[in-house]
Amino acid sequence: MIAEGKTNKDIAGILNLSVYTVEAHRGHIMEKLNLHSINDLVRFAVRNGLVD
Repeated sequence: MIAEGKTNKDIAGILNLSVYTVEAHRGHIMEKLNLHSINDLVRFAVRNGLVD
């Protein structure tokens, strides 16, 4: 959803989570993948076929 341009607030609403939970998960994903920005995360998603 991040790669589709949704904000943390939008994602939290869709998934019925708190914004802080969404931010924490995004941070953990970026840390595990050694990505340093949202742009890097979006590029990763596109390269790996996670986004149309």
